[in-house]
Amino acid sequence: MFNNQRYLTRGVDESIPLRLQNLLWNLIDLLPPERDYLQVFWLEPFGEMQRIIHSSEEPEYKKVLMVPSDDPITAKVYVIDDSDHCTMLLAEEY
Repeated sequence: MFNNQRYLTRGVDESIPLRLQNLLWNLIDLLPPERDYLQVFWLEPFGEMQRIIHSSEEPEYKKVLMVPSDDPITAKVYVIDDSDHCTMLLAEEY
């Protein structure tokens, strides 16, 4: 999973900094091969940091990361692998 061509929506392109997009893809790449087709990321400011809560349902997974950020954002991001391609999109674009 998540080895197909990767895409992102206009909403992600316009609201999620490229550095953060790349970090989310990398977090998926670091998962063990047994991965859920749907990866969920909650992004929220935490002082001068960007808090990232990464989760999936099957297998159950949850990890919280804190990364330095000059401009932390609030967003919920889905990354979906439909076996033909992988798409990163904002939750409101689903």
